[in-house]
Amino acid sequence: MDRTAILHAVDALFDRELEFLTELVRQPSTRGAEQSAQDFVERELSGLGFEVDRWQIDVKEIANMPGFSPVIGNYENAVNVVGSLRSRTSSGRSLILNGHIDVVPTGPLDMWDRAPFDPHIDGDWMYGRGAGDMKAGLTSNLFAIDALKHLGLRPAADVFFQSVVEEECTGNGALACLHRGYRADAALIPEPFAEKLVSSQVGVIWFQVRLKGLPTHVAYAGSGANAIEAAIPLFEALHRLERRMNAPECRHHDYVGHSHALNLNIGKIEGGDWASSVPAWCVFDVRMGVFPGQRLDEVRHMIEETIFDAARNHPFLAENGPEVVYNGFAAEGYSFKDDKSAAARAALAALDRAHSLVVGKPLEHEAITATTDARFFGLYADTPALVYGPRAEAIHGFNERVDLDSVRRVTQSTALFIADWCGLEEV
Repeated sequence: MDRTAILHAVDALFDRELEFLTELVRQPSTRGAEQSAQDFVERELSGLGFEVDRWQIDVKEIANMPGFSPVIGNYENAVNVVGSLRSRTSSGRSLILNGHIDVVPTGPLDMWDRAPFDPHIDGDWMYGRGAGDMKAGLTSNLFAIDALKHLGLRPAADVFFQSVVEEECTGNGALACLHRGYRADAALIPEPFAEKLVSSQVGVIWFQVRLKGLPTHVAYAGSGANAIEAAIPLFEALHRLERRMNAPECRHHDYVGHSHALNLNIGKIEGGDWASSVPAWCVFDVRMGVFPGQRLDEVRHMIEETIFDAARNHPFLAENGPEVVYNGFAAEGYSFKDDKSAAARAALAALDRAHSLVVGKPLEHEAITATTDARFFGLYADTPALVYGPRAEAIHGFNERVDLDSVRRVTQSTALFIADWCGLEEV
C-alpha cells in the first residue's frame, strides 16, 4: 500500500469533495425533510458503483429491538440510504461507514449572519447548518472511498456506507440498519469531535412533564392555579437531581475528572391560551444525560421520584399530580474504552496509525458529554464503533462551521484506515 499516493489522491479530489459538501449542506434536511439530501447521496453512491438500498423505516419492525427510542411524530418521511461496496476477494475485514443526514432546527433566522442553508466558505471554514454536524463527516466517508477508486483500488472486504436519519432525536435510523441486517467487523462514525477518538459517550433520556392548572380570569388569579408557575419548583428539583447524578461517587471511570458530564436541559416549554387567563396547562420537555453502564429504568425511576416528591410539596400539584411521558431519546451510554476485545484493539491501532501519519502525532482520546449512534454497534451488535471526525464549531448553534483543513485530514486518515483495516484490491 502506497500511503503517500492515498494522501495525494485525497488532495486531488478535494475541490470536488468541497463541491459535494456544499451541495449537501444546501439541502435543508431537518427531521422529516431529509428526502432531497438522501436523493443527492443516493445519486452519488450509484455513480461510484455502490449497490444502493433505500427504504422507509417501519417503526413496528424495530419497536421491540434493544436501543429503540419512543417515536415523536410520524415516520412517513423517515428514509435511510445505504450503499454496499462488495469485495471480490473478501480477504480483509469489513467496515460500516456511518453518518447521519438529519440536522437540528435552525432557530431564528435573523440570528444567523447568513441563511443557514446557504453554505459559504470564509478562509478555512465552511458555514451552514449541518456543515459540521455531520455532513462534513459523511462526506469524508464517501471521498475516502473515492480517493481509493481514483488510484484504481477498492476495499478488499465489504464496506457499507450508511446515511441515516433520526440521529438527533432517537437514533432509530441506525437501529433500522441493524434490523435490515447490515453487520461488519467495525464501524467508523465521523462525528465532529476535533480529530479525537471518542473514548466514551453519555446516554440521553428525553421526557416531557405535563401539568394541569385551574383556569380563571386574571382579575381573580388568587383563586386559580397557574400551571406555568407550578413548573418552576419542578425545574429546581430536577437540577438538584442533576447535581446528585454528577457527584464524584456516581461517575463512570472515564469521567472521573469531569465535574459536570451529565447535563439536564429544559429545552422547550408551552402553556396557557390567553394573556388574561391564568394558564390551565403547561408542558415542558427535558433532556437528561446518563453515564455508560447506568440502566435507563433506574434513571427514569429517579426522575419520576424527583418530580413527584416536588409536586407533593406544592399546594396545587399535590392534588393534581404531574404526568411524565417519555418521547425521543432512550439512549444508553457507550464506552469504547471498556471494549477489551481483540477487534476493538485492532481497529483502534489501525486508526491510530492512519491518524499519526496524517497529523504527525498520536491519536488523542476524549470522553464526550453527548451521544452518537455508536452505541447501537457497540452495545447491540458486538461491533467496535470508532467515533472520529473533523473539527467544527457552533454545532446546534448559530453560524455553525467546519474546519476544511480538518475535513481534508480526516478524509486522508479515513482512506488510510480503510486501506489498513479492509485491505485493498484492484478495481
